[in-house]
Amino acid sequence: MTVPLWLWFATVGGLLALIAVDLMIVDHKPHEVTTGEAARWVIFYIACAVLFGAGVWIFAGHDPGVQFFTGYITEYSLSVDNLFIFMVVMASFKVPAIHQHRVLLVGILLALGMRSVFIAVGAALINQFVWVFFVFGAVLVWTAISMLRGNGGGEEEYHENALTRWVRKLFPVTDDYRGHKYLVKEGGKRKITPMLLVIVAIGSADLLFAVDSIPAIFGITQEAFLVFTANAFALMGLRQLYFLLGGLVTKLVYLSYGLAVILAFIGAKLVVHALHEYHLAPDWLDISNWMSLGVIVVVLTVTTVLSLAKAKRDERRAVEAK
Repeated sequence: MTVPLWLWFATVGGLLALIAVDLMIVDHKPHEVTTGEAARWVIFYIACAVLFGAGVWIFAGHDPGVQFFTGYITEYSLSVDNLFIFMVVMASFKVPAIHQHRVLLVGILLALGMRSVFIAVGAALINQFVWVFFVFGAVLVWTAISMLRGNGGGEEEYHENALTRWVRKLFPVTDDYRGHKYLVKEGGKRKITPMLLVIVAIGSADLLFAVDSIPAIFGITQEAFLVFTANAFALMGLRQLYFLLGGLVTKLVYLSYGLAVILAFIGAKLVVHALHEYHLAPDWLDISNWMSLGVIVVVLTVTTVLSLAKAKRDERRAVEAK
């Protein structure tokens, strides 16, 4: 798949235009995002991703189209696992509800910028060294094992990472929020507000998830353009999903198991691909894009249904126990 430079610029420009529209409509007047409003925006961003994927399918062919949709679904599903961390961060910093949308938007933009660096480095390594597929595969399998051992990590408390602690140490922080301002002048000194600090926390926390999500999508496609756009659409729709799902995320108790299965599957696919490159695997041992898409959709559907069924049983038992 050959992607001309003008298409890169047009795509990035289109994504920035979407973000600008979002800022003007949603953040023009800070408010608490309602479930209905979040649902409409989630549908809007999914529709944008579907239209973009349809364009890839029509103009580049069905293989790149399947790769985009498979990558998008994978990145979106992995991003859902981030939502719990975002909730913990928001609660830890006591972010007012009317400012949570902006925090997520700017934080995710920072994360996308940092992920873009990861994508560029990953694409360069893959083009030069086939053995990188073995490394990426090992990372995904190890992450899958860690997720199974940690059972999703949903009960862990939030602890500020090194970057957030460094920013807090470098700049004085005000005691409270000052609207949606990031910098204020107080007592003749420049100070940052908790608004800026929580954005750094959100962006850097998401960067940690890129350690598994970037290798995962490279297991689906090695085309940097598709990797970037799948990440972009998944992240842009993530913040609205945060408001739509709310407490429902904590009910998806089996999601971590499903994601672990998906990561292990893609890790195995990377290893098989590397073996083929070295002519060490038989021709029949091949994992197609359609097979990848089918496995991901089935695993996500089964784990979601089982999780919601368990949540419903637990609620019924709690009522009966009263």
